[in-house]
Amino acid sequence: MAVFTSLGLSEWLVRQCSQMGINKATPVQENCIPAILEGRDCMGCAKTGSGKTAAFVLPVLQKLSEDPYGIFCLVLTPTRELAYQIAEQFRVLGKPLGLRDCIIVGGMDMVTQALELSKKPHVVVATPGRLADHIRSCKTFNLQKIQFLILDEADRLLEQGCSDFTKDLEVILGVVPSKRQTLLFSATLTDTLQELQTIAMNKPFFWESKSEVRTVDELDQRYILTPEKVKDSYLVHLIQKFEDENSDWSIIIFTNTCKNCQILTMMLREFKFPAISLHSMMKQKQRFANLAKFKSNVFKILIATDVASRGLDIPTVQVVINHNTPGLPKIYIHRVGRTARAGRNGVSITLVTQYDIHLINGIEEQIQTKLKEFPLEEKDVLKILTQVNVTRRQCEIKLESTDFDEKKQINKRKQMILEGKDPDMEKNEKETKKITKRKLKEMKTGHGKKGQK
Repeated sequence: MAVFTSLGLSEWLVRQCSQMGINKATPVQENCIPAILEGRDCMGCAKTGSGKTAAFVLPVLQKLSEDPYGIFCLVLTPTRELAYQIAEQFRVLGKPLGLRDCIIVGGMDMVTQALELSKKPHVVVATPGRLADHIRSCKTFNLQKIQFLILDEADRLLEQGCSDFTKDLEVILGVVPSKRQTLLFSATLTDTLQELQTIAMNKPFFWESKSEVRTVDELDQRYILTPEKVKDSYLVHLIQKFEDENSDWSIIIFTNTCKNCQILTMMLREFKFPAISLHSMMKQKQRFANLAKFKSNVFKILIATDVASRGLDIPTVQVVINHNTPGLPKIYIHRVGRTARAGRNGVSITLVTQYDIHLINGIEEQIQTKLKEFPLEEKDVLKILTQVNVTRRQCEIKLESTDFDEKKQINKRKQMILEGKDPDMEKNEKETKKITKRKLKEMKTGHGKKGQK
């Protein structure tokens, strides 16, 4: 690992890094920082937890110190929590400059955000949807003079299957200057990312970690084979085991839906575990509050959907548990990357049911690593099986009484209205498709009304 002074960074930035306990550059920083300082577009692809954020923050701050004016840098990122984390890194490293940053994400007051934008902060960190809304509705700020456009977790932002991100990016790219430096960073490389030339045109520099392994060596990757109906009992027993064996422990549990996230949180609290949740159905202020409580160790367990799987850096996390096996290897890579960061050790455990064997095979092939079985006594799991199943059902009934599903539908309708879509039209289209499908089936089988006559 190189020292920062050899990369061309100013003395004041090296001192700031030293104050944060960062004394040597990681490979992604060592390779990308000089290219960015030369004025080249850059795309960096490296393992999660390898220091990608500092790889773009440091050179941007150096360039800003040479000519501080207007909105100098725009950073786009897929999640609100990650936007706050990136802004914090800019703020800490850029303190000697008196750096002014602005965070533009959903769930917060648009008028307040518009006022902050009009004050011409040096750095704007935004989620594409909310920034696109400001561009469409507000003319009090100007992005025509930005020097840097940065896409963090670029594979997610450029995913062709994600039409919302694509539309919002088109709006943003329409108002930023063509003469700029474009930086793209990600932990996973996709076909979309390889089409770098469509966004980056300024002598692009590409760097990808040479390692075929997409997870770090310090991560101990395990699995537990469990029948679907016993999975929650294994989870409870697993947490009990960590609680008994470690005084200083911190766990993130990933699950696939907001509803399951909420139920698991309620269930674990019934077992007196210090658990807190994070999912997209929560209000933004509550999401931030819960994340802060977990970071400060007020709560030891965070149950989350994939809203927390990207980029979040929480040093205290020792264990990541996948309550469901991720359908895509890259989702697995991002999830388990929440532990064993920056050279620290960590453990990931995936609960694998009889339906998930092919998914695990795909993950192992992608990460070039075989997962090892995590030893647990089945008899200890069976002891708590009835209690866990009853507790879970009670939590499901309790959640149903709060109209959780109805709230989800209301939120979905609100989002569609904000995007200019007609929610009733979509509902009618779905009903029409169902009726058409049923009639075609009746015609084929002869069981329709005509067939009966």
